[in-house]
Amino acid sequence: MAGAWTKGSVPALGWWLIAVGTFRSGYTWSCFFGSAAFCSATFSEIAMTGVHGRTVAVWTLLSCTLCFLCAFNLGSKPVYAATFLSFVYAIGYLAVECLVYHTMSAARLSLFIFIAGTSIVWMLLQWNSHGHGPRPCEATKQA
Repeated sequence: MAGAWTKGSVPALGWWLIAVGTFRSGYTWSCFFGSAAFCSATFSEIAMTGVHGRTVAVWTLLSCTLCFLCAFNLGSKPVYAATFLSFVYAIGYLAVECLVYHTMSAARLSLFIFIAGTSIVWMLLQWNSHGHGPRPCEATKQA
């Protein structure tokens, strides 16, 4: 729990990542059990097989876990970068599914673009404020 939680207040980016992680966990649940609306409504019925749904669920569960880890460790460069990249990969994957394979509509893609796009922009804007910028040069001691 480095840095971000020591002041007694939760940073806004941390709360956003918790909210996104919660949304992703609901999506994961939907994909695992198939009868709920999120996962089956995202992809066309032709594209959604049981194996595909469970694969998407596991991938989403991993990204959900990254969101929670990052929310509690905003100062960790590797966790921050992995979480950031999970949003980039999600947009890329879903855009390919929409534009190349036509397994989802642009309207369905828009919610994911809003969430992932907001997260990407916010994380880029906050990158330096959590200690991810260039390291300051240490002053050399002159004798």
